[in-house]
Amino acid sequence: MTSRILLFLLLALPAFADDAPWSTYRGNNRRTGNTDNIAGPAKPEVLWFSKSTEHYVASPVPSGTEILFPALGAFNSGVVNAIPLNPKDLKAVKPTWTKAAPLIKLPTVSSPAVADGKIIFGDGMHQTDGAVLYCLPADGGYLLWALSVPGKLVHLEGSPCISNGKVFFGGGAAGVMCVDLNTVVLDGKELNVKEVPALQVAHWKKLQAKYEEEKKKDPDFAVPPTENDLLKPSPKAIWAQGKTRWHVDAPILVAGDKVLVASAFLDKEKEGDRAVFCLNAADGKELWKAPLTYNPWGGPTLAGDTVLVTSSTISYDPKEIEGAKGEIIALDLATGKEKWKKAMPGGILGCAVATADAAVFTCTDGKLRSFDLKDGSRKIIYDAKAGFFSSPAVVGDIAYVADLKGIVHAVDLKTGAAKWTLDLGQDPVKMPGMNYGGITVHGGKLYLATCNLEGPFARQPTAVICIGSK
Repeated sequence: MTSRILLFLLLALPAFADDAPWSTYRGNNRRTGNTDNIAGPAKPEVLWFSKSTEHYVASPVPSGTEILFPALGAFNSGVVNAIPLNPKDLKAVKPTWTKAAPLIKLPTVSSPAVADGKIIFGDGMHQTDGAVLYCLPADGGYLLWALSVPGKLVHLEGSPCISNGKVFFGGGAAGVMCVDLNTVVLDGKELNVKEVPALQVAHWKKLQAKYEEEKKKDPDFAVPPTENDLLKPSPKAIWAQGKTRWHVDAPILVAGDKVLVASAFLDKEKEGDRAVFCLNAADGKELWKAPLTYNPWGGPTLAGDTVLVTSSTISYDPKEIEGAKGEIIALDLATGKEKWKKAMPGGILGCAVATADAAVFTCTDGKLRSFDLKDGSRKIIYDAKAGFFSSPAVVGDIAYVADLKGIVHAVDLKTGAAKWTLDLGQDPVKMPGMNYGGITVHGGKLYLATCNLEGPFARQPTAVICIGSK
């Protein structure tokens, strides 16, 4: 079997067969940002773009005929836009559906997990306390369930993972939790989630009828119902671990009967535990713990029996890039023992991507690197000459990544040379912006969005972009 065929087979399947594509962060446990193995364009062309005032931190996620873009709206409100993968009007691309306030009250920086016709995502970020995990139908219909997680320094920033009918997610100071995807509790009674849509339709009709009555009595004070007035079933809780002891902002990874959790230590608040934990998926019992030097914001990646964890001295703050340091460590999945570890002259904020034989990752020093999975020896290095926050997407021998100056790079992982670059500040987009969430490659096209909360393009418009071949 040739190495090319082996690579195809490794990337074509999720790490465990019971996990659907995009049911976990970046599409699979190797965090490739691609699940169909269709490479991006040999010559990049902007197929469409949409100007925005929202800021995009999370990674885009394909869902049926749409791609999901969580965003920070006005006053850091939460927004989730579902944009057609193939819009009819390329000059005026509009979401198929949008969820926002008053249903979503807090910022949305959580990349959704998609499986079984459901979309799961959380809200909240570091400056907020308390958060909600939402479950929506794939068509953007009425809420299926919501779980409120109260508490100081509680926020659902990392992507959840759906596996074997369960949802695993981190909650900042709430640690990590596991709930049943398909069993909900409403008014103290357990129901199958399939019963919820009919209940929501009936409840909405009652709300509308009440509103019509109020309009007849006093039209000036009648208030129409919103999605926030819908029933709010909660998912059945299975277990929770690490509350007030860990700080879990990174995506969760589920590998069969194991759950990998990356926890940070907050220097200012003096809370958390800087380590990787391996838990039993059935009951949350701790199996092993591996201490880390720096905070693991990008979360774990799995390559066979090797767990890759990236870390950084800084979080997503452009003002702190100078002097940042990072580290990548390879651990044994069964025991948590170190296989190899490498220090980096820059923070590694995104997760690593695992190919058949390499760990591919970016640093705030502007370099994309590829290290051998077995011993950590360097295979290639590419200098983008601008810092990175996001992790690459990898299809075959090509890594696709966007930097903090609004340049998109396609890098040959065999030679370390650029196949092409595309400047979002030039025609036709003319809207430079920093990339936080990474590129998603789907159907041979690259999907990405920008964030201009801070940095050189602060307060300038952002954009959602699709790159392909015309």
